[in-house]
Amino acid sequence: MPYIKTHYHPFLFILITICAMAELGLTAYLISVGNESRNWPSARYHSLLILFEFNAVWTTLFGAAYMLWIVDGAVHLLASIASSIIWLAITSALWGAAAGMMHNTRSGGNCNWIASSSASVNGVLPCDAPQELSVSSCRETLTVEAVGWVLFGLCVLTLFATCMWVRTSKRGYNSSFYV
Repeated sequence: MPYIKTHYHPFLFILITICAMAELGLTAYLISVGNESRNWPSARYHSLLILFEFNAVWTTLFGAAYMLWIVDGAVHLLASIASSIIWLAITSALWGAAAGMMHNTRSGGNCNWIASSSASVNGVLPCDAPQELSVSSCRETLTVEAVGWVLFGLCVLTLFATCMWVRTSKRGYNSSFYV
C-alpha cells in the first residue's frame, strides 16, 4: 500500500470501527431486552443506553467511511485532514461524555455480590443493572462503559496522531489527507 502515507491511520480507524460495532450490538441488545421486559432501573440508564447507541452508530458510519476514504485515496472535502480532526474531536467528546455519565450512573464494578446476596451492599447497588439483577446483566453494563472508554481512548489517540502527523508533514493545508 504505497499510496497510503499515514500507515497507522487505517489500523486506528479499523479498531475504532470494530469497537463501535461491538458497542452497537451490545447496546442494541440491552435496549431490546429492557424494552421487552419494561424493566429499567432508571430513566437515566435507559437514556444513557440510547446515547451509547447513537455514538456507536455515528462512529461506525463515519469510521467506516474514513477507513474507505483512506484506502481509496479520496481527494474531496470530507476526506481532508481538517474534517478528520473535527470528526475525531466531536467523537472523542461524545464517547468521553457518555462513558463518564455511565460511570456516574453506576456506583461500582463488583458484580460478584449478586450471586451471594439479593440485597444492596450498605444501601448502594454496586451495579445499576435492570431490576432482575444477574451477574450477566451487571457485567454487560460494565462492558458498555468499558468499550465506551476504549473508544474514547482510541479517538483521542487517533486525534493526537493526526495532529502530530500534520505538524511534522511538509505538505500544504489544501492537499488531500491520504494521498
